[in-house]
Amino acid sequence: MRIPILKLQQYLLISVQVDLDDQTALQFQEDLLNKIHQEGSAGVVIDLTSVEMIDSFIAKVLGDVVEMSNLMGARVVMTGIQPAVAITLIDMGIILDDVPTALDLEQGLEKLQQELEE
Repeated sequence: MRIPILKLQQYLLISVQVDLDDQTALQFQEDLLNKIHQEGSAGVVIDLTSVEMIDSFIAKVLGDVVEMSNLMGARVVMTGIQPAVAITLIDMGIILDDVPTALDLEQGLEKLQQELEE
């Protein structure tokens, strides 16, 4: 299963609407990095509103996706993080101090625009 990655101007928008299993998460990581490279995207919004919980492997993959995207020059904003997801990320030591967050996709896009204007 693949997670759709939408292009909007110089941004990529991802709304995760499926349960993340290991294979889907790894495929998403590869697809996103390839899309950033192909499009020369300046920023990415990852919406996790529909993701109710994650395991330790998915938490690591999400942390890696943020780090890898930043290395490729794309700023990442995460939106819609559910309480159980936040707890798992912290419990796993995934530090997202430099990652802006927002409540929903619309606010995330606004936050990304603000981040890139600085």
